[in-house]
Amino acid sequence: MRIGIFGGTFNPIHYGHLRAAEEARERLNLDKILFIPSGNPPLKTEGLTDAKHRYEMVRLAVAQNHFFDISDIECRRPEKSYSMDTLEELKCIYPDTAFFFILGIDSFLDIPNWWQPERLIELTNFVVISRPSFNFFDLLSSPYLSIDKSILKKLDDGALDLYTTKLSSGKAVTFLRHTPIGISATEIRSFVREGKSIKYLLPAVVESYIISNKLYKS
Repeated sequence: MRIGIFGGTFNPIHYGHLRAAEEARERLNLDKILFIPSGNPPLKTEGLTDAKHRYEMVRLAVAQNHFFDISDIECRRPEKSYSMDTLEELKCIYPDTAFFFILGIDSFLDIPNWWQPERLIELTNFVVISRPSFNFFDLLSSPYLSIDKSILKKLDDGALDLYTTKLSSGKAVTFLRHTPIGISATEIRSFVREGKSIKYLLPAVVESYIISNKLYKS
């Protein structure tokens, strides 16, 4: 089985997250995408709503896609949630499975600052997706990559949409340009505080959940 791992605070989940996950699933022929809302992230995000609410919003958002699933593996941890620990646990739950860790350019560049990064890149393949304000060319600074700069430039210029190579650990890393959707969770939270509509930025069931639970009001 080939499973894409899509973690994040999802504060809240929106169409940008969902579309990126769907394109990664389709382009890499993944059997499913497993969404993992963070419970207690190492770097506490300002304005982070309770994990139970973020989990429920993701559950509602992915319910209608049979290729999407959700795990509470991090939400039920009282201690800090580290990606390396999550992947170790997932390998026990899903033996004989190839994992593909989906993250943005900015997050991939930050991996050296994560908990036990050398072990992390030995555990999983990666899918690095395009992000606003970041270029694939920036990945030249990653200590885990050895890649021709012309490939990264083609990705940035749109001459390539997909490219797979090897990490220093031997695991695969795929660079994926996906459809840009200019939605941010920060902007959604700001709209709620200001009393503006968030319709069409996220699934209607998530909008209803935010309203009924009075999230992001302050």
